[in-house]
Amino acid sequence: MTRILFVCTGNTCRSPMAEAFLKSKSIPGVEVKSAGVFAVNGSEASPNAKKVLDENKIEHNHQSTSLTNELIEWATYILTMTSGHKASVISQFPEAARKTYTLNEFAHGKASDIPDPFGGPLEAYRKTFSEIKSAIEKMVEKLEKDCTKFQGENDEGEKKL
Repeated sequence: MTRILFVCTGNTCRSPMAEAFLKSKSIPGVEVKSAGVFAVNGSEASPNAKKVLDENKIEHNHQSTSLTNELIEWATYILTMTSGHKASVISQFPEAARKTYTLNEFAHGKASDIPDPFGGPLEAYRKTFSEIKSAIEKMVEKLEKDCTKFQGENDEGEKKL
């Protein structure tokens, strides 16, 4: 099982859109969650994030979640929206360093941030979603290659050769 954890700031815009989009792919053997480094538990996704997901016919039912040690342990990969989020994850959870990347770093091999549309117009959310979608589509190609390389998992759900 490959477990992807998307991380942003408040877990109401970028990471919920990423989570919903990847879930919509229904990839066997892939579980997806999201969290925020400064999230308040139980908030809905922002109205414009929900609108963009609706426009793209992507199901969503989101409640924000604060980043916890349990989520860090659960994840195979932790994919953050910015290098600042990545630094925050590693600072709070040093053991996560080996599996934490920015989404663009993991997908495209380049460290560039996904812009935060929070408080912006619907068009800003559309642009951010487009960047997330592009990165996830590239990431899915990498995951499919990874899945063929690995023979199984250990008891902690981590991949082993």
